[in-house]
Amino acid sequence: MSGSDARTLSRSLLDLCRSRKLTIATAESCTGGLVAGALTDIPGSSDVIDRGFVTYSNDAKRAMLGVEADTLATFGAVSKEAATQMAVGALERAGVDLAVSITGIAGPGGAVPGKPVGLVHLAVAARDGRITHRECRFGAIGRSAVRQRSVVEALRMLMEMARGPKQAKPKRAAVSRIRPRVTRSPRRHAAKGRRPPRG
Repeated sequence: MSGSDARTLSRSLLDLCRSRKLTIATAESCTGGLVAGALTDIPGSSDVIDRGFVTYSNDAKRAMLGVEADTLATFGAVSKEAATQMAVGALERAGVDLAVSITGIAGPGGAVPGKPVGLVHLAVAARDGRITHRECRFGAIGRSAVRQRSVVEALRMLMEMARGPKQAKPKRAAVSRIRPRVTRSPRRHAAKGRRPPRG
């Protein structure tokens, strides 16, 4: 993953959001504002990007995003629960259409049992109520690499959410309706098997 990947994704995301009239906020911990930086590096991003929250400490997560103290105490800052509350908090406070959050352990220190260096939790919350979460285990690939890959993953998740909810494929439903009508072979066999009564 390189800076060019993030730049290409940022351009595509901004174009998509512009066409769908969607706005974005970011809530970042281990990436320290890199997602917001990647997006605002593109000229004309101001019609999509509203604001970014850099909530590095637990106090900041609570004060700026409304992450619950119980969540942090029970699951820790690097968890699905914290990432989800960060994304929802950013969405509500900014009043945008989409919000992404990132919380992780970029290294080289900070690892605890069950939470190694390179563990990153990301979440995206949408105004229509959809929420997605992703857990990434990048490994000890270096602080800069963990942060950069987290940015690219966050941009991908925003792209998926910006495209809208997945719609059911009508073709499958049509096929399942036809099948029962086609299978009428038992009646035919029953008709062939009938013999006139013998006197």
